[in-house]
Amino acid sequence: MIRLEDVCFDYPGGGEALRSVSLKVAPGELLALVGANGSGKSTLLAVAAGLFEPSSGRVTASGLVRLMIQQSELEILGATVGEDLMLGREKQGAEAEARARAMANGFGLGDLWDASVSSLSFGQRRKLCLAAALLDEPDALLLDEPFSGLDYPAEREMRRLLAANKKKGLAQAVATHDLEPLMDLADVAALLDGGRLIACGLVEDVLERVEAHGVRAPCAWRLRRGLPPWEDDGPAD
Repeated sequence: MIRLEDVCFDYPGGGEALRSVSLKVAPGELLALVGANGSGKSTLLAVAAGLFEPSSGRVTASGLVRLMIQQSELEILGATVGEDLMLGREKQGAEAEARARAMANGFGLGDLWDASVSSLSFGQRRKLCLAAALLDEPDALLLDEPFSGLDYPAEREMRRLLAANKKKGLAQAVATHDLEPLMDLADVAALLDGGRLIACGLVEDVLERVEAHGVRAPCAWRLRRGLPPWEDDGPAD
């Protein structure tokens, strides 16, 4: 579980980024953290992951927390897929490599083990970052705009991975300003605007308020006040 209690954060150069934010993400729960660009979503995830220390308030987490940032090129450190997945694990021997290769296979990256990361597509780089995070067997996973820049097949694959993580009991917080591919998967939602928590709770209740804060509601919600699931959450063709 991750819990934020009355958390504030000010940038060192001045300017408040978060003001009195309180929320929690329970095991097996997917929190949709929604808001327009500049609303404080990325900062909140960084504070929750321990990258930033809050100016005041308290952050607690049970178990290991991993953060997948939006800029995958800043997160990938290895020259090849295999090297990136094995960073920090080289001394663990054959068993660690077997686990890393199995993870790569599960993400459709097995045949690219020796491929340069520069040759990967945008979606493949996102999957590599997620595979590396899951290799650490985290208890909580924080994802910043994981659907940004993905085409439809890659969106479906990302949805499948998020759903699988829920079944494994991971606590997940997903920050996004594009609600279309996420909201039917979410258990709860939180709306940020100007670093303040505007609403937090049932997805349906939060969706009633998003457009007043610069976020477009999913099409199905705007038309019928419903959130039908996508055609399937299986692997993309």
